[in-house]
Amino acid sequence: MKIAVVILNWNGKKLLEQFLPSVVAYSQNADIYVADNASTDNSVEFLKTEYPNIKVIVNSTNGGYAKGYNDALNTIDADVFCLLNSDVEVTPNWLTPIQEAFSNDKNIAIAQPKILDYKQKDHFEYAGAAGGYLDKYGYPFCRGRIFNTLEKDNGQYNDIATIFWATGACLFIKRSVFGELNGFDEDFFAHMEEIDLCWRAYNKGYTTKYIGTSSIYHVGGATLKNSNAKKTYLNFRNSLYTLVKNAHGSIIPKVFTRLLLDGVAGIKFLLEFKPQHFLAIIKAHFAFYAKLPKLLKFRNSQKKKENYYHKKSIVWSYYVNKDKRF
Repeated sequence: MKIAVVILNWNGKKLLEQFLPSVVAYSQNADIYVADNASTDNSVEFLKTEYPNIKVIVNSTNGGYAKGYNDALNTIDADVFCLLNSDVEVTPNWLTPIQEAFSNDKNIAIAQPKILDYKQKDHFEYAGAAGGYLDKYGYPFCRGRIFNTLEKDNGQYNDIATIFWATGACLFIKRSVFGELNGFDEDFFAHMEEIDLCWRAYNKGYTTKYIGTSSIYHVGGATLKNSNAKKTYLNFRNSLYTLVKNAHGSIIPKVFTRLLLDGVAGIKFLLEFKPQHFLAIIKAHFAFYAKLPKLLKFRNSQKKKENYYHKKSIVWSYYVNKDKRF
């Protein structure tokens, strides 16, 4: 099996200096690529000087995560792509369990390893943890992470399990499936595009797996911090995009409920004296309305599978029932 580890970079020379050594040291069975998203620092020069054996793909524009990977992966020959964030430290033999899983189970189309926190290595990391799920209204959560509550890693997720979505921080996908799905939706730019990709794969009958016998450490927020209102905007907008595009059943009540819940989140931001995040949600909703005709056109062209959600409402479960763990 030919694996290509592809790291998307944008002005991330410091991250490359810090994290590339582990990728190079522990990825002997893979080809390593860095796809540069029109950086204005000297990332490309650094790579060509310090890592001449790493293949560098230079994208002409910064199209975000979605377009950046779409453009780069079109030029790479591999059986399986590994989309790896630039702020990830990998571990010895991290690829072996993934390779074995793809080889032993032909139904696997997408996979992720265990995602632990680089800054607190005995805890799961926000972006992916031990595999992702959705509730009925499209809110994502993970084994090991619900909203901002992160579990300690006590080996409770050292398994191989079917999940609904794999994190874009470290996402393995068969090249054939990525091509069949036409890659990421470039309207997303960044955030939630991997959930949309996995949901479209699910609707086509493909399986996504969590491989807990492989682990990596992720910094998280290195490119766009949680405190940045742009991240709030992208998350709320793109989550609505994903829901409308892919959810089975009548979409009107789901979207109506979702908009109300987003409004509650906006009020919470105001009470926390974060007006910029409140405004980001409003902007996200208007952007969603503008894109709605295109989203509905896609929705009407696709078949949707039932049973996409793991809980009816993760908001109710977390805030009312006080369920803080998966």
